[in-house]
Amino acid sequence: MEHIKKINPLLLITILIFHTSCDTISPERHCKSFHFGNFFTETSVNGITYKSTFSRNNSNIQIEEFEGKIDSSYVRWVNDCEMILSPINPKNMSEKKNIFIKILTTNDSSYTYEYSYLGQSKKLKAKAIKIE
Repeated sequence: MEHIKKINPLLLITILIFHTSCDTISPERHCKSFHFGNFFTETSVNGITYKSTFSRNNSNIQIEEFEGKIDSSYVRWVNDCEMILSPINPKNMSEKKNIFIKILTTNDSSYTYEYSYLGQSKKLKAKAIKIE
């Protein structure tokens, strides 16, 4: 056992800190480039795929076409990567619920996001692709 060298405690702590910090590094996101524009999104819920198109303009309104229906929502950005959609003309109580959206990752032409009704813990994920 005499051949085992002592490890410098400071070096050991530095290695541990570096190792744990690498696991928590978040990918770089460029969310502001997706605040406005036209988008296509596809999401799967209980094995059923839903597709829609939507556009956000600079007056903080999002207009979405889904299954032949057009809905409009107010967009309130909480920060660069999180927003709350509030339906403009809900027809019933279930349509009145606000939706929280968090952009998780971005690339040049799309972003992945998670969404849920505001205050609910169950979150779904989807991808939005910017179209011109």
